[in-house]
Amino acid sequence: MLELAKRLTEAFGISGFEEEIRAAIREEIAGTVDDVRVDALGNLVALRRGTGGGKRVMLAAHMDQIGLMVTYIDEKGYMRFAPVGGIFPLTCWGTQVRFGDGTVGTVGLDGRAKRSEAPALKDMFIDVGVSSRADVKQKVGDVATFIYPFVAQGNAWFASNHDDRVGCIVLAQLLRELKGVPIRHDLYAVFTTQEEVGLRGATTSAYAVDPEIGIALDVTLTGDLPYATPAMEVAMGKGVAIKVQDGGMISHSGLNKLLIAAAEGSGVPYQLEVLLGGTTDARSMQVTRAGVPATCLSIPSRHVHTPSQLVDRRDVEGAIALLKAFLAGAISLY
Repeated sequence: MLELAKRLTEAFGISGFEEEIRAAIREEIAGTVDDVRVDALGNLVALRRGTGGGKRVMLAAHMDQIGLMVTYIDEKGYMRFAPVGGIFPLTCWGTQVRFGDGTVGTVGLDGRAKRSEAPALKDMFIDVGVSSRADVKQKVGDVATFIYPFVAQGNAWFASNHDDRVGCIVLAQLLRELKGVPIRHDLYAVFTTQEEVGLRGATTSAYAVDPEIGIALDVTLTGDLPYATPAMEVAMGKGVAIKVQDGGMISHSGLNKLLIAAAEGSGVPYQLEVLLGGTTDARSMQVTRAGVPATCLSIPSRHVHTPSQLVDRRDVEGAIALLKAFLAGAISLY
């Protein structure tokens, strides 16, 4: 799974520009599903048909990541930018970024900005090492991503975009491990687009799939940092987190009970997650059409929405094991 993790975390894929990561995932899951297609919003929708008598289960992991979009290029070739998704200005200064064509730049800070104060995005620019606008290959609307490499250090996995490439890793590896394993449910593995800017890919793909069960695969914050505020029970390395509530939804209690029973029955460590802000693709699945029982399995992650995010390999493996146990049985909510 390490090679899969490295490939998916190092592929380019800002919200709305997911072509490279989508192609990589499509190659990685080839031969594990019965049908695969790309819809109008760029979602990769893979169907693994069941043996019959089960549910239409949609598992969603978003392919996109946060990034920077060029808004203006001055005469010296410095590029101003806007955020794509939630960017913390404090984490940007001095970071390296990469454009889709491979051009590398550094995020610089205006001389007018006070180094002793938290910087603002309006005071920053991308420097690609040229001296004039004529030498810049980029144009307004081009996007760049942070380019920290994937590193495995013991159980710790470092990457610039575990939100949500780690969910994509879980879903792709699950399809691999289910190859040749009979399950009764029709499994729709959907790698969604534009989650970071409004859950857009999940909204349209869930409408098309019309699932009977919806489970998002994403990251969540942790309470195991120094002086964590607010206090939170979730910690890295203590198991996949089953979402109870976040800023956009309350999970289906019956579905969560089935996941808890599957975890306890198979000896998979798990945690319960209450996240005070933010939400996931589960919200879009929950409110599609007439409504869908939905929840989210979250990988605890430190430093979410920064250029260097951290997860624990054991939580990733636990998420896969829990999904395998859950899908092996009948799904009866009422």
